[in-house]
Amino acid sequence: MQLSIVFAVLLACILNATPSDAIPARARHHVRASPMMVTMPLKRLYVPRTDVHPQLLLQQHINRGNKRLARMTGRSEPPEHELRAEMHKRMYIVESASVNASSATTVARSNFSRRHSRHSKPFTNAASNTSSTGTGGGVSPLDIQAAENGGLTPAKQPTANNTLALAIDADDVGYIATIQIGTPPQNFNILMDSGSADFWVGSESCQSQQGTCGNHTFLGSRSSSSFVQSNQNFNVTYGSGAVAGVLCQDNVNMAGLQLNNHTFGVANEESVQFSADTVPFDGLMGLAQSILSNEKVPTPVESLASNGLISSAISSFKISRLADQLNDGQVTFGGLDPTKFVASTLITIPNVSKVGFWEGALNAITVNGQNTGMAGRTAILDTGTTLIIAPPADTLAVMTMLGGKCDTQQCTIPCTSNASVALSFGNASFTIDPRDMLLLPVDVNDPTGDCTAGIQPGTIGTDTEWLVGDVFLKNAYLSVDTTNNQISLAKLS
Repeated sequence: MQLSIVFAVLLACILNATPSDAIPARARHHVRASPMMVTMPLKRLYVPRTDVHPQLLLQQHINRGNKRLARMTGRSEPPEHELRAEMHKRMYIVESASVNASSATTVARSNFSRRHSRHSKPFTNAASNTSSTGTGGGVSPLDIQAAENGGLTPAKQPTANNTLALAIDADDVGYIATIQIGTPPQNFNILMDSGSADFWVGSESCQSQQGTCGNHTFLGSRSSSSFVQSNQNFNVTYGSGAVAGVLCQDNVNMAGLQLNNHTFGVANEESVQFSADTVPFDGLMGLAQSILSNEKVPTPVESLASNGLISSAISSFKISRLADQLNDGQVTFGGLDPTKFVASTLITIPNVSKVGFWEGALNAITVNGQNTGMAGRTAILDTGTTLIIAPPADTLAVMTMLGGKCDTQQCTIPCTSNASVALSFGNASFTIDPRDMLLLPVDVNDPTGDCTAGIQPGTIGTDTEWLVGDVFLKNAYLSVDTTNNQISLAKLS
C-alpha cells in the first residue's frame, strides 16, 4: 500500500511538472550576408503515396505533432490506444465519404492503385495547366493530386553561398535537401528538421519490420573508404517512427562545405515510417540545438562553425509552397540570404527554450485583424511538423473566429474561406496565407466544400504552448542562431 501511495505521488509530480522560465539571450540587431555561410536548395522528390488516404495522412500529422509536443514539453506521450482511436475515427470519415459518393470512391481507388518507383519522374498532370495561386476558390487540384500521389518537387538551384535547395514533399508535407557523404561521395536525400537535433542515415546492414530498409541510399564500409564505425549506440523516437544504430565518422559535404570526419549516426534499425520505399528521404538532419541530441554530438551546423567553415552556427529557412510553383525553397548555413526577405521587417527574439528547441514568445494571435485576446503563449518553430498544433481551447477560439468548426474528428473551415490568421513575434505580425489554413477537402471531389484546417487541437503540453509548423513557416523567413541562442523572422520578399 505504501509503495502504491509513493508511486501515485511521484506520478502526480511528474504530470504536474512545468518547465522553468528561460533566460532571454542577447538580441541581434544587424544581420549581414557573409561569404562564410552555406545555402542548400530544398527540393521535392517524386514519391507517390499510393498506400495511405490523404485523410489518414492528416491524422498521422496530428498524431505526430501531439507526440512531438509531448517530448518538447517533457510530458508523457499520448497512449498508443488513443492515437489508434483517432485513426479509426479518421477511417470512418473516409468510409462515410465513400458511401456517400460512389463515383468519388472510383476516382480515389484509381489514384491510390498507381505504383511508382521512388526515383520516378515527377508528375505534371495539372501542375502546368492549373492556376493555384488565387484564394477563395477552394483547394487547388495541384495540392489534391500531390496529397494523393505524393512525390518530391525539385527546387531551383539557389544562388546564395552555403545554400542547399529544399525539395517539397507531396503537398508541403516536408522539405528535403541533397547532401554528399563518404568516399567516393554519394548523394543522400535528407529531411531538414528544426525540431530535432540528431543527424543519421541508414546503414548498409539496416533492417526493418519489413526486412530490409527499402529502396534508399545507405552508408557503410562497403560504399565508403573513409567510413569509421564506433561502438557507441544511439536511438531516436520521433512523433512518427523510430531509428536505432551506432555512431560513425565520415566526410559530409553540404553545399560545397566539406566537413571531414564528422560524427553522426547510421541506423541499423528503422521503423516502417522511415524504411518504406514510399519514404522520399534517406535520413534526417536535426537543426535544433545539440543539447537536445540523443546522439550527444554537435549538429552539422555547429560543427561547421567550430571548424571555421561558417562564421556562426546559423540555419536559415525559406520554405516553399507547392501551389505557388516557385520551387525556391532553401536552407542557408552560416547566415541569411538577403534576397529572400524584406530587410526592414527582420526581427530578432530570444529563444525561450532551455532544452534545445527553437521557441519564441507570441505577442498576439489575430484572426482577420481581430485580436483573440490570448496572452502568454509561446510557439515552438518546427520545420518537421506540417500543421499548427494548439491547445484545444485556443484552437476552438480561433476556429470560431474563422467561421469554422471542430468535432470529435477534426477542425474544418469552408474551402472557399479567405479568412486570415496572424501570429506576432517581437511586435511584428506575420499573416498566414488563407490557402495554408486549408489542408485538404474533407471530400476530395468537393474542393469548395469543407476543408480540414491547418490548425488542429493538441491535448499534450500546457495551455499556453503552441507547436507551429510549415502552415506558418511558409509565410516567413526563419533563421535560428545557436551561437547567440536567438531566432530571427522576416517577411518574405
